[in-house]
Amino acid sequence: MINRLKQFLPLLSIVLLGACAAKGDNPGLEYAPQMYHSIPYEPLTQIKDKEAGSWLSNREDGLGEFYNSNDNNPYSQNVRQPVAGTVRRTNNGMLPYRLGKDDIEAAALVENPLPASDEVIAEGGRLYNLYCDHCHGPAGKADGAVAPVFLGVPSYTAPAQKNLSQGHVFHVITWGIRRMGAHGSQLSEEKRWQIARYVQTLQQQ
Repeated sequence: MINRLKQFLPLLSIVLLGACAAKGDNPGLEYAPQMYHSIPYEPLTQIKDKEAGSWLSNREDGLGEFYNSNDNNPYSQNVRQPVAGTVRRTNNGMLPYRLGKDDIEAAALVENPLPASDEVIAEGGRLYNLYCDHCHGPAGKADGAVAPVFLGVPSYTAPAQKNLSQGHVFHVITWGIRRMGAHGSQLSEEKRWQIARYVQTLQQQ
């Protein structure tokens, strides 16, 4: 009996290995489907439909292949605030900005980490023309093309604006103020500081 099993063992091995092969519409066998189909908790997408991709799914939890909401979080959201005390790595070594919208007084004390070099100011001017000129005007005189629509745009040379620190300017660009919208999602920290450097040159005119 044992000898017969030994004779059929190679044939059995070939059959088993052949069953794993993917051919045509047959994807073959998956011995660890959770490794092939891990749940991607991507921060910029959130699919709440638990049946999405059910026609394709072989997930162990029985949900659709495309469902990626995190049921362990409030509202099944994927995007979460970082754990307190953690620091995100950046390409330029700049620490992430942690001051909240109402911390404008503390923000005024923050110094610009970028030097007042010609390169930084020139790039700040380029970004200013893209994101700020339409309201604040090319020279910061509150005479941009849409300034008449959004009444109350301040001039950078006005007494109340002339001496604002770059930390204050950076904070306002980040969070917005009054009718000005927040630009923290459109501009990196480095770009916001570059604009702050350029705004300083407009304050001095």
